[in-house]
Amino acid sequence: MTGLLIHAVIGLGTVAIFFWANAYLYRRDWPGSSMSPLEALCYVLAIGSVVAGWYFNTKYMFTYPAEGSWVHFTKMLFDNPAAGSVGQDIIITNAILFPIWTIVDGSRHGLRHTWIYVTMSMFTSFGFAMGLYLAAQERQVRWLARPQ
Repeated sequence: MTGLLIHAVIGLGTVAIFFWANAYLYRRDWPGSSMSPLEALCYVLAIGSVVAGWYFNTKYMFTYPAEGSWVHFTKMLFDNPAAGSVGQDIIITNAILFPIWTIVDGSRHGLRHTWIYVTMSMFTSFGFAMGLYLAAQERQVRWLARPQ
C-alpha cells in the first residue's frame, strides 16, 4: 500500500509539473484558448485511463501484497500468450516509442519539458500521459496559429 501512495504522490507531482510547464497554454488571454472538442476528448480518455489503471493496480497490490513489485507485475504480463502479446506491445510502446515521440515531436512543435510525459506514464498510466500529451499538442497547435 505504501508503494501505491508513493506512486500517487509522484504521479500528482508530474501532473503539477505538466501544468506548470504548459501554463502559457492554459491562460485565457489568447484567441483559441477555449477547450476544443478534440482536447476535451483527450482529457476524458486520459482520466478514464488513470481511473481504470489505478483500480487494477490497487486490486493487484491487495491480491499480491507480499509479491507486489515492478518485476512481479511485469512477469504477470506474460502469464499467457494473449497477455504476453499485449504486454510486449505496451512495454515497447511506453518504454521506447512514447519517449521518442513525446520528446522529439513535442520539442519540434514547441512543447516545453517534454520529458514529463514519459515520467508521468510511469506513475499515473500510459493512457493518461498520452492523453495529456495529445491535449497539450492540440492546445499548442492553436497557440502557434493564434494571431500575433
